[in-house]
Amino acid sequence: MSTEALWYLARGSGVVSLILFTVVVALGIGTRSGRTFAGMNRLAVASVHRSAALLALVFLVIHVVTLLFDPYAQLNLVDILLPFGSGYRPFWVGLGTLALDLALAVTITSLLRDRIGLRAWKAVHWLAYAMWPIALVHGVGSGTDRSSLWLLAIDAVCVISVIAVAVSSHPALRPAAPVELSTPKNLARRE
Repeated sequence: MSTEALWYLARGSGVVSLILFTVVVALGIGTRSGRTFAGMNRLAVASVHRSAALLALVFLVIHVVTLLFDPYAQLNLVDILLPFGSGYRPFWVGLGTLALDLALAVTITSLLRDRIGLRAWKAVHWLAYAMWPIALVHGVGSGTDRSSLWLLAIDAVCVISVIAVAVSSHPALRPAAPVELSTPKNLARRE
């Protein structure tokens, strides 16, 4: 594979991974709110959330493996697992490594959910909310396309999407439960 093809595959898979992780985070927030989301019931949202997470991981693996073979990035296995040690843009690549480590922790505990228990799984799963902005900032700082208008637009749409879902899922913004008037018929149902 040519160096140019590796470059396109690494950057493209990173961008697709970010978009998919944005969907995963938005669906996670939507699921957490306990409401229907995008016209889907909670069970459907959870199913799409898991499927999108798996697809995001596939693109993340493609991104990372491609960068291992990219002669320009010159990354090795240690750079991929231990943050901030890379010779290429150490801080920005380190953020990517940190995001990868968090994604691995969430993935591994999700696979072991039945064995480690719901409480431990939830505690680690909260790391996904830290992983997403770290990955976003990694892409903004380390990518060779970081100043391109198309990539800035994608980043902006990702941020706006997560913020919009978070705001719309906030408990204070939920519609109030309908008030039931006390009528003889309603009182008879309560007894």
